[in-house]
Order: sequence, then C-alpha cells, then structure tokens
Amino acid sequence: MSDLRKLPVLPLDDAVVLPGMVVPVRLDAPETRAAIDAASAVDRESENGDDDIGGRVLVVPRLDGHYGAIGVVAVLEQIGRLPDGDRAAVLRGEGRARIGSGVTGPGAALWVEAEPITSDPPTGRTHELAKEYKALVVGILQQRGAWQVIDSVQQTSDPGQLADLAGWATWLDVAHKAELLAEIDVTARLEKLLVWTREHVAEQEVSEKISNDVREGMERQQREFLLRQQLAAIRKELGGGDGEESEDDYRTKVENADLPEHVRKAALTEVGKLERSSDQSPEGGWIRTWLDTILDIPWHETTVDTDDLVEARRILDADHAGLDDVKERLIEFLAVRSRRNRKGLDSVGGRGSGAVLSLVGPPGVGKTSLGESVARALGRNFVRVALGGVRDEAEIRGHRRTYVGALPGRIVRAIRESGSMNPVVLLDEIDKVGSDFRGDPTAALLEVLDPAQNHTFRDHYLEVDLDLSNVLFLATANDGASIPGPLADRMEVVTLDGYTEPEKVAIARDHLLPRQIEKTGLEPDDVEFTDVALSMIAAEYTREAGVRQLERGLAKVLRKVAVQLDGADARSAGAADSTDARSIGAARGPEAERPVHVDATALVTYLGRPKFTPETAERTSVPGVATGLAVTGAGGDVLFIEATAMDGDPGLQITGQLGEVMTESVSIALSYLRSKGLAGDLAQRKLHVHVPAGAVPKDGPSAGVTMTTALASLASGRPVRSSVGMTGEVTLQGKVLPIGGVKQKLLAAHRAGLTDVVIPKRNEPDLDEVPESVRGELRVHPVADVAEVLEIALEPVAVEHGSAA
Repeated sequence: MSDLRKLPVLPLDDAVVLPGMVVPVRLDAPETRAAIDAASAVDRESENGDDDIGGRVLVVPRLDGHYGAIGVVAVLEQIGRLPDGDRAAVLRGEGRARIGSGVTGPGAALWVEAEPITSDPPTGRTHELAKEYKALVVGILQQRGAWQVIDSVQQTSDPGQLADLAGWATWLDVAHKAELLAEIDVTARLEKLLVWTREHVAEQEVSEKISNDVREGMERQQREFLLRQQLAAIRKELGGGDGEESEDDYRTKVENADLPEHVRKAALTEVGKLERSSDQSPEGGWIRTWLDTILDIPWHETTVDTDDLVEARRILDADHAGLDDVKERLIEFLAVRSRRNRKGLDSVGGRGSGAVLSLVGPPGVGKTSLGESVARALGRNFVRVALGGVRDEAEIRGHRRTYVGALPGRIVRAIRESGSMNPVVLLDEIDKVGSDFRGDPTAALLEVLDPAQNHTFRDHYLEVDLDLSNVLFLATANDGASIPGPLADRMEVVTLDGYTEPEKVAIARDHLLPRQIEKTGLEPDDVEFTDVALSMIAAEYTREAGVRQLERGLAKVLRKVAVQLDGADARSAGAADSTDARSIGAARGPEAERPVHVDATALVTYLGRPKFTPETAERTSVPGVATGLAVTGAGGDVLFIEATAMDGDPGLQITGQLGEVMTESVSIALSYLRSKGLAGDLAQRKLHVHVPAGAVPKDGPSAGVTMTTALASLASGRPVRSSVGMTGEVTLQGKVLPIGGVKQKLLAAHRAGLTDVVIPKRNEPDLDEVPESVRGELRVHPVADVAEVLEIALEPVAVEHGSAA
C-alpha cells in the first residue's frame, strides 16, 4: 500500500469528525452526495481487484468557507434513509491525513492526495496528562449520570484515542474540535483539552452556585410568603377578623406599582422594616404613611403638551384683555418649549429649558389666572402653591421622618395633587416668603427653580430623588424688589403694570360681569350695563391697577338688582300686602323691569356718589406743593410733597414716615437750590417737609425731582401747575437720573387726571412699553436737568401771598 491515497473530499460545515468517531451524515448537499457516490463506486470496483482505497472518503472541516489542512480518513459503513425519508450515510473515522494536491477521479467529487499521519509514541508526560484529563472528564460525566460513556473513557488506555474522544464532548464547540484535529502532537492535544475542560468546570461551578442561590432565594421567598400568610391569619383571628391592612398588602402594592428602580428598592426596604416591626411600635404607622405617599406620587404619569401656538394665543386672549407684552412673552416661552420637545431636549429625566417666569405686578392684575391660562394652553395640569407667610424651610423641602407628624414639602404635595410629573406649578406670592429660626424657605426654593439641580431634587421626607425638570414653574409677586437676589437670579421677571380704563371696561364686560351674574343667581338677560356705567365704576368708584375693586363694585350693583327683581317677583305673585313683600319692594332703585338697565344715573342710586375725583382737583395751587409719581405694592400711584417755612430757629423737619433715601433727597434738593441761589430766605427760616398718608412707610430715590420742585416753589412763591406730575432722581449738580417703573407711573398719572408728566431723559426708551391710548392723552417731558423741570412745572407768574404755605 502506498503512503499517498487518492480519496474524494467530503467537506463538513457544522461538524468535525475525529478518529474513532462514528457519525451519520445527511446527503442533502451536492458536495456530500458527490463524495459518497464516488466512494461507493470505488468500493464496488475494488470488490474484484486488490485496490485498498475503496469505500473511503477524506472528511475535512470547512470553517468560514476555508478548508482545514488536516482531515480524517473515514470508512463508509452504511448508506440508508433517516426516519424523515432523507438519505444519509454512516462514516467511521480511522486516522488523520494531510491534504495534498488535487487529482482526477470518477464522478463529480473533488479528489485529492491524502498522506496518512502517524503520531509519535507517548511519553511519560503524555500519560500524566491523559490521567489528569481522564479524571476531569469522569467527574463531569458523573454529574450528568453518563455511566456508559464513563466506562468507555476508563477503558481507553491510549492517550491519542482518549484525546480524540473529545469529539463527543458537548462543552467544546466546532472551532475547538477543529483545532484538536489539526494538532498532530498528542501531548499538545491533551494540554489544550485540559485548559478547555478546566474552564468548563469553573463555568459549571459558577453556574451551579448561581442556580443554587436562585433556588434558595425562591425557597426563602416561598417560606416567607407562607409565614406571612400564617401571620396574617393569626393577626386576623386576634384582631377580631380585621386583616385588611396587613404588611403583605404593601409588599404587593410596591411590587405591582410602576415605580422607578431606586424608589422601588427604597420602598421594599421600608416594607421589610414594617414586616419586622410589632403592631405596638409607632414606627409602623410612620412607615405606612411614607409608603402611601410614595405610592400616590405619579412617577411615570405625564401629559402631552400641545404644539398649537394659535390655539394657545386664542386661549390667552379669551382669558385676559390687554397685557399684550406678557402674552407675547408667554407665547415665545411655549414656542421654545415646543421646539425643544420636538428635538428631545426636554425628555423625562433630562434637563429642562431653564426658564422660570416670574409674574410681578400689583394685586388684581391677573397673575394667578395667567398661570391657569398657560396650563390650559399647554394642556397640562395646574396646581397652585401659596407661599405667602411661609417661614419654615420644611414647608418646601419636607420634614425629617424622625419627627412626629412629618409631611412631605409643598412641592411634593403639589406633584401628588396634580396627578402628573409635568404640571404647571404656580408659586404664588413668592415675594412674601419669610425666614426665622426654622430656616430660610428661599434657600430651598433655589434648588427647586434651578434647572441644573432640580432633576435630582431630594425631599427630606421622601429621601429619594424626584425629577422636577419637566415641571413648568411660574412665580407671582407684588414687589419684585422683595424677592431675594439669588432667587430672583433664577427667574425671568415679566412685569404686569396694570390696566388702562378701556381695558378695565373690556375685562368687566367679558369676564367679571358674567362671573358675578352667575354668582348672584341672575340670568344674563336680567341686567344690562352701559359702557358709561362700567367706565364710571372703573374711574370714579375705584382707583387701582388691577380689577378686584371693580369686580366688587359690580357685585354690589348686582346684589341690589337681585333684591329689586325679587321684590317685583313677590308683588307679581300677589304678595304685595305682606310685610316681607313691602320691605323688599321698598328697596332702593327704579321699578324692576327685565332687563334692569344700569346707566350713569342708576349707578348713583346703587353705589352712591363717586368716591374718587381727579387728584389735581383736591389740591389748591399754592407754593410748596408738588405732585410726584411712585410705585407701591398696589401699582403706580401719585405722591404729594408739601413744603412750608415759618419763623423760628433755622432747621429742617421731615414727616410722613420717609425712609433714609427720601430723607437724603430732601437734603440734596435743599443743597442744590442753595448752590444755585434759588433757595431765597429758606436758609434763615425753619422748614417743614411733609408727605401725606403718614401711616404708610415711603422710600425710594425717584422723589428727588419732586422734592426739589416743591422747595423751589416755596422759595420763589410760584405754585406748581396742578396738571403736572414728575418722577426722577436728582444729584447735587442738578442732573436728573433714571428711575424704574415708568409704565406704572404713567398709568397712575393717567388715572389721576394729570396731563403733563416729567420723566428723566434716559428713561425715554421706556415709553415704548406704555399703551398708545395712554401716551396719546399725556404730554411727556423727558428732561436731563432740574432747571428744565422747574421751567415746566412752575407757574410762569408768581402769585402774591400773605405768607408762605
């Protein structure tokens, strides 16, 4: 027999045949069928000859399309069909062979020259490795109960045959077996097998440990469940049948609730404490309250924002008249949020856009209702948090659970109340937050309103992170100067300065009147207001920046209308001779006919004579009296400065609860007039400067011009024109410096009936914020020097008086 054999090649893609293995091979691939058919044909021809290559094929592994260099010479034992009807052949591997060059042969098979490979005789190390490997394999097989295979392994004494038995090992993949086939040296083959088998044993140990831990955990959970059920039954018997609030209820609730993972972990820890505590322990009640709070928070509930800015503008216009600059800013805010949401920049758990709007303005201008309108425009839930008078930091951040009666902070309660994680939260009256020995609530609000921190807000009561980055915070304040600086730095101030008279009439007609008619129990066709009557209530019966007093005036009129209509209904029912009917019918007002017509004449009947007249009509034109403009918590207002001189020791007396800044303004004004020679004989007389409404504290730099004008009027004897109002800060050199609140002050001047207003020259750009209707009725004089103010404000001709007033 020649050393080179001519054999057909049978490639295997998903299996490796080692010497000594007997394997079935499906004949479904063309290459496989061609190799088997060629081997069968040669086998039949060799029955009459003496060729020794009949019935054999060269089985070669093919990995990733590449043939191996070493194959196995296999004998074709049998050809038949499988139970499913497919043809198959049974091959028995004999020995390794190295693939040579290709040759020609019968059939369509690939024929090659195969050179048989003989291994070197085993050494002592080879036998030691074989012994160690046999022990490892027997140990693995014993765990699986493969006793027949164990006998086969133990009876194999040849190290090469023992290594080739690894072809049956299920823990080796095709690549490992192909590497074994390509390894000719038996010692190296056993070394590789030992490494792979040890790795498998280590993996088995880890897997078995994990399985045991899982099994023990399941058994422990089942045991604990059974014990809890028994404990619940015992407590039910001891408690007379009341077993509704068992600890297991909380465990089930927590496991079934849609909670974030870190919250679920903390909640299950508390459930474990609850299960271990006794019924007499007060800690059980605290834990139950905490768990109820955790389960009530809508951790994954959100509402979908609307992107329709046209609809949002329609809602804002329908809910509020005027305030165009505020509405424009809110629409910009909604547009930015909409674009950020479309780009995924405000996704849950991320950072919000960072804008926290603070609506600052006097009472009654609609700050709170604007927040409700924003929520409706966005399609979000709305919740209001009242902060007026809050002085305890725990009101914002929550109490520690160690205290009796501990509760979460107002922010957490607002989220729970809203039912979603992205509501509109209105922090009302944020300028009235105080501080005392219990802490500073504004310091806690810093984290709430800071977009770089509030995505991990931690309430002292919850003690778990709460994501506030998707909450839209709005704040309201009457006085922006009262908001602490660090807190104001985190907010964007939107100023609501008040309404003009036409805007008040529109608000009364569209919003206030329908609401009060409904509250009074009347029908819309029971009463009819003229625009003149509404304008009179806004201008002559109330004086405010907002519309609260206006609404109260409408309510008073409607109450009297209701009495009037009830009297008419009683008389029509035939009860005119009864005492009650006569008393009702005797109510003031014209005879009730539907609809009751409320005009200027009827308004005097219902509300009495007007309570407010133009401020200028209340002041006589005497020297030493000037009209200033100021901003208070109720909006813009007029401020009168009175100065008089009398005989006595020279000096200066100031009254009217003036603050330090206004007191300095009096001294500056007097020094300026003396330096310019305009003080007359004031230096030799006793001066008294007074600001009426002495019960009200007053301070601010914007009265400097008014102080100077009043003293100049007193010194010169020239009265100040009653139609002029002024504002501005003054320096010793007579320069007029800019001030704030120009829009509010001009609205106040318009309400007071003034026609000329003096403002600092550098405040001229602020006139763009004043409504056109107001600017059209006022003559605004921007000035840069006090001399210009005196020229505008003082009467051109001095009036003689017996004494300075």
